[in-house]
Amino acid sequence: MGRGHKSVTIREVAEDAGVSLQTVSRVINDGPNVRPQMRDKVQASIDRLGYVPSIAAQRMSGSRSYIILAINDRERTLADWRERQGTDWVDQMLLGGILTCSKHGYRMLVELVDTHIDHVERELGATISALQPDGVILTPPHSENKLITDLLEHRGIPFARIGSKEDGAGIPLTMGDEGAAYDATKRLIDLGHTQIGIIAGPEQYSLSGWRVDGWQRALADHGLSCDGLNERGDFGYESGTQAARALLDRNPDMTAIIGSSDQMTLAALGVARDRGLHVPRDLSIISFDNTPIVRFSQPPLTAIDQPIAQTVSIAVERLITLKGKPHDDGVINVAAGLVERASIGPAPSGV
Repeated sequence: MGRGHKSVTIREVAEDAGVSLQTVSRVINDGPNVRPQMRDKVQASIDRLGYVPSIAAQRMSGSRSYIILAINDRERTLADWRERQGTDWVDQMLLGGILTCSKHGYRMLVELVDTHIDHVERELGATISALQPDGVILTPPHSENKLITDLLEHRGIPFARIGSKEDGAGIPLTMGDEGAAYDATKRLIDLGHTQIGIIAGPEQYSLSGWRVDGWQRALADHGLSCDGLNERGDFGYESGTQAARALLDRNPDMTAIIGSSDQMTLAALGVARDRGLHVPRDLSIISFDNTPIVRFSQPPLTAIDQPIAQTVSIAVERLITLKGKPHDDGVINVAAGLVERASIGPAPSGV
């Protein structure tokens, strides 16, 4: 019979079972050298008292902390939260991570780290020392910051690198960026579009280049030119406005744009409206990310849906089940999907 809301301690379990604290700890942590009879006896006390292992109790074994730490970009995350722009990267990351951690009896914690500072190793090193995580998930651009990956490798902490294909330590995972850009471009080509522009993301993100590669490959496969149809932004709204204006100024016959983030694509939609262009009759638009806000634009944006929750879930699963063994499966690629809404249509006739 449980004790209601009163917190049961590991010491009470030990006293109830008539065993040492270390024995209870080994049972909780599924450790070795515990006789089946003793394990059953301790488990019976755990069930009878309604004991829920704490992280501190689980750490008594000294082998695991039962914590998976996710590192996200501080500057961009805080900007998104403060501006309340409808981005849900962190939400999706938590959805995939927390559910998978919980299934294995782990906790997921999130830390915001500024990847651009010179003392990133000191900042992250202090966090690692305090939390002693069993694994770390790095998101872009941290996943390709050598200062961070070298620190984790040196400390022997397993880690996953989302948005990275580079050789080296850690588990590399991608979210189908090149394939998704290819499919989006091909969808527009199938609708009759021959001049398709792209607003690329910043160069510090490898995924920006992969998306451009997919767009370029689709155009080349169908005998279409990409000359003058590529402008770069920083994922933010203002940069999207400048890029869309430059593309339309340079290519008055352009009939479609793919944006490498929802904010840049929403900016392109605003530029089209300012110029009296109807979407999708005059200009078709496709976005990357598929954050909640794009469903409520006018018209709602067709978007490449990034499998963030699924990717983080796979990363957590690998970190927990590998238990320090090397990852030998190469890059894990989780395919993205295309969600069609009202922002794309047939190419204007006569173009």
